[in-house]
Amino acid sequence: MSLEPASLSEAASLIRSRQLSPVQLVEACLERIASSSLNAFISVQPEAAMAAARQAQEAVAKGNYKGPLHGIPIAGKDNIDVLGVPTTAGSRIMNDRLPGEDAFVVAKLRAAGAIIIGKTNLHEFACGTTGVNPHFGPVRNPWDTQRITGGSSSGSAAAVASGEALAALGTDTGGSIRIPAAFCGVVGLKPTYGRVSNGGTVPLSSSLDHVGPLCRNVEDAATVLQAIAGLDPSDGSSVEMPVPDYQAALASGVAGLRIGVPREFFFEGLAGDVDAALREAVRVFEKLGAQLSEVSLPQVDQVSQGVLVMLLSEALAYHETWLAERPQDYGEDVRLRLEVARKNSAVDYINARRLKVEVTSRWRQLFQEIDLLLTPTTTTAPPSISEAQSPRPPSFIKLTNPFNFSGQPAISLPCGFTSEGLPIGMQLVGRAWEETTILRAALAYEQATGWHKRRPPRSS
Repeated sequence: MSLEPASLSEAASLIRSRQLSPVQLVEACLERIASSSLNAFISVQPEAAMAAARQAQEAVAKGNYKGPLHGIPIAGKDNIDVLGVPTTAGSRIMNDRLPGEDAFVVAKLRAAGAIIIGKTNLHEFACGTTGVNPHFGPVRNPWDTQRITGGSSSGSAAAVASGEALAALGTDTGGSIRIPAAFCGVVGLKPTYGRVSNGGTVPLSSSLDHVGPLCRNVEDAATVLQAIAGLDPSDGSSVEMPVPDYQAALASGVAGLRIGVPREFFFEGLAGDVDAALREAVRVFEKLGAQLSEVSLPQVDQVSQGVLVMLLSEALAYHETWLAERPQDYGEDVRLRLEVARKNSAVDYINARRLKVEVTSRWRQLFQEIDLLLTPTTTTAPPSISEAQSPRPPSFIKLTNPFNFSGQPAISLPCGFTSEGLPIGMQLVGRAWEETTILRAALAYEQATGWHKRRPPRSS
């Protein structure tokens, strides 16, 4: 069976009106996965997915429609627990880890009627941004299979871009949702720290980890966020805050919104195509009625070092025993990063946390004068897999990790293509707990441009 991949919202409408069955949709995604060369998945659960699809189909037929995720195939990143399915975190070290329950976000998706179709490939232990995995192989970019997808939510982005799943979960510690979203031409949303539970997720850095969705468009991202947001009493990082109606906020537009453009730091060293696309994006927002101004983020040049100290120190604390007993079982790049963390002292870590508090406070004051920041997501288009396998693989977190440090919500969405036909991503950042603002701005831009409608050659 061949089924043109639809967005989640389009598929949901067809399921609700019974023009499309969950069984047809899941079969189509499974066929795409089986014929794919992208290596987006570590494991696929066809029998469980088809059983769930049949249950969803029967429920819809009886009038028991649960909502826009009912019968929708969604992929889970393989550092997020799914009951009875190994959670490898992309590493041979965890090959025998078999969760006894779903992660909180997976349970929330199932309650909304979603179908978990499989678990996606990732940079080992989510500790890298290329998606080149020495144990499970590199994830290939659907726009050019010789190029990387970015990471660490590599397979999640590739699966959504290619129609192998209609949405996917990712994790983001320094940019690991937004970077692959930008490189694969999809939407990636990192919610406010504490908005979505990390419970049942293999940690990289508990102070910086965020779980969020990767989707075809902004409306889909709002739908998934609606399902997974909320307090998890068993997760110490989860915060009890009212969850807004994200769909209701989408239509508000951007007229009158104050958008800051931080030319300093964020617009330095951009590839020509990226710079041109972002300048045009600024003009689009001006035409839509937003008020744009140049701003500067205090101490932003100090943030990357603070992020690395915190991230690697907390990662080392989690991996210390394995690193001592099984160093040969790590990929070389991840092992070296963890070993570098041994050089960090307790003083370094405390100073990084102090910087985090100071920066978060100062940026909160800046956001009294603006509603959003607009930046590139990455400085370049995705490089080749061979470049990413060099002894010193590139890192792409410069423009994204500041907002893991501050914990603010941030979204990446397509804003153009390079001369080689590769996607370019734009990042919008909002105040803490105000995902509604970045979603409404992202949707207004998306509707004014239509970049999200382009499909990779293999998906058209």
